[in-house]
Amino acid sequence: MELGLKIKELRIKHGLTQDDLASKLGVSFQTISKWENLVTMPDVALLPDISEAFGVTIDELFDLSIEQKMNRIESKMELEEEFKYSEFCEIEEFLKSHMAEEEYKYRSTALLAYLYTHRLMSDSKKIKKYARQAILLDPTKKECQWMIGKTGNYECWDWNMDNHTEAINFYKEVVNSAPDASLAYYYLIDNLIADHRVDEAQEYLNTLEKLRPNAIVMINAYKAGIALAKYQESEADMIMANLEKEHIEEDGCLFEIAQYYAKKGQFRKAISYYELSFEKTKRRPRFTDELLSIIDIYDILGDYKKEVETYDRLLDCYKNEWNMSEEVELKDVEERRMKVLGKIK
Repeated sequence: MELGLKIKELRIKHGLTQDDLASKLGVSFQTISKWENLVTMPDVALLPDISEAFGVTIDELFDLSIEQKMNRIESKMELEEEFKYSEFCEIEEFLKSHMAEEEYKYRSTALLAYLYTHRLMSDSKKIKKYARQAILLDPTKKECQWMIGKTGNYECWDWNMDNHTEAINFYKEVVNSAPDASLAYYYLIDNLIADHRVDEAQEYLNTLEKLRPNAIVMINAYKAGIALAKYQESEADMIMANLEKEHIEEDGCLFEIAQYYAKKGQFRKAISYYELSFEKTKRRPRFTDELLSIIDIYDILGDYKKEVETYDRLLDCYKNEWNMSEEVELKDVEERRMKVLGKIK
């Protein structure tokens, strides 16, 4: 339905004359008439006032389809770092209302998870900020240490806080219910290797190899990961050397080799493979994992000039390949770049 006709429908429903609505919005009744007769459209700046006058959302003014509303929600989460509480509740209610519908069951459930993640990421920034301030004010106190650990990759000495049993049990449940879902095996094996549960990791890797016999790069990368977890570094090195020799041209090979050396702490070697991987990637737009990894390594090495240069390349990729302009991710990278720039003497 055209916006002007929707305004007319809502005006009549609320028992308002054109004069009444005009008074509420601070415009003339002639303006209202032009909207309703599709002669002109309301100024975008008036949309919040119009929606408030009728007690509806801006989306409801446009009679968007469910799919269109979901697309708008996804876009808003990419563009806005934080929602007002009322807006969060409105989106939450909308998504929950469609979870039982077969057509929208997956999308609404996934977007609901995204919505909570969006709030989690926003809150995590605040937790980091204030927990760090508190720790710096009194490093002898412990209560903020565990809080900051919940916001990112902070290791903890206590095994009960640091193991991946919950994740492992979940992905075991997934592969048991969907034994052909190869993606779930990747996450399961990752977590098993992280906890040095190598026998289980090998068992699931054997199953994955049967499911995806052509996934040579990942299969061998996992074999090397298991060898490292068993403290058999020379065997792991040999696996990766053979992978490079025989499958260097396969997709993902250079990236997995870079990952391997980064995990071993051989950072300069890792950078060289990350660079090759990014350079030789044919797809456009390119994924940015390589650049993000290089940024982390230069930060570890204290080479802040190179880190800023890599941030510049990352921003260029976001803007010119991914066509980003206002996304939260882009703004976050720009902020992090500025912080590193301040470290250069």
